[in-house]
Amino acid sequence: MNVFRILGDVSHLLAIIILLLKIQKSKSCAGISGKSQILFALVFTTRYLDLFTTFISVYNTVMKVIFLICAYVTVYMIYVKFRKTFDSENDSFRLEFLLVPVTGLSFLENHSFTALEILWTFSIYLESVAILPQLFMISKTGEAETITTHYLFFLGLYRALYIANWVWRYYTENFYDQIAVVSGVVQTIFYCDFFYLYVTKVLKGKKLSLPMPV
Repeated sequence: MNVFRILGDVSHLLAIIILLLKIQKSKSCAGISGKSQILFALVFTTRYLDLFTTFISVYNTVMKVIFLICAYVTVYMIYVKFRKTFDSENDSFRLEFLLVPVTGLSFLENHSFTALEILWTFSIYLESVAILPQLFMISKTGEAETITTHYLFFLGLYRALYIANWVWRYYTENFYDQIAVVSGVVQTIFYCDFFYLYVTKVLKGKKLSLPMPV
């Protein structure tokens, strides 16, 4: 465990807390992609099946449980508690465009051909593209609420910090996971335009718009 990993986890958790507080305080999930949240819930579910087979540390177990609970609470708030405020018309990204290739790639490129390993690989690949429905929704509506951009910023920061974590582990532990690293880099690239707009617009008090051709 190193500082980049811990900061990455904190950033990830902070992003989720910001999102949940935004929804609860405003009693609205307007501007939030339910499809992205479903994908994140699927990511955590398939990645953390090792909770039933392997104990790594108390920290690891607690964080996994928290992320799982928060993911499903978010989905519940969007599709059940505040479903009347859900913008289904603009949350129109076709999930099969992500799920089909990710599933196929998980079977083709993995560390070992076992159920748990394939599901873990699936979760890594899926996480790299799970934010696309949210970015697509922003591009379709033309703007995003400030609190939503804060959520996206910390989510992107989490991935950037994990890249630093992998670099650190490579030089200190000679550890390198090609699947995780490549997927993490791809995911971070998706945030690059957003990071630029966040710094040049949101931090200056302007609204953010994110055109993204799909």
